[in-house]
Amino acid sequence: MNTEKTSTEIWIDERRFDVTGLREFVVERTDGRDRRTFAFDFKVTHEQYHDVATLLYKGTFRLRIPRFGYDGVTDIHNYSTSLDNLYEKDAVGDYHLELAESL
Repeated sequence: MNTEKTSTEIWIDERRFDVTGLREFVVERTDGRDRRTFAFDFKVTHEQYHDVATLLYKGTFRLRIPRFGYDGVTDIHNYSTSLDNLYEKDAVGDYHLELAESL
């Protein structure tokens, strides 16, 4: 398992994110096949909210993590947010996202 405690650059499709708490682990599917999975946290501001929400609704992404040498197709495995309304000016939400390799 790889874990990064400092801020790390990742790319989801063509959007760059600075994330914290980046960790890599394996999730076993019900058919016994393993999926390489990446979890991380990042901040989303009021100004970024629409673009980030639209991106995440896609569900499947090209994920690039230069520090880990990873470049592959992933699906949302799990996510959560600290706020459900980032439409208020100056609002900032904490996002937690887990992306698992597509099979």
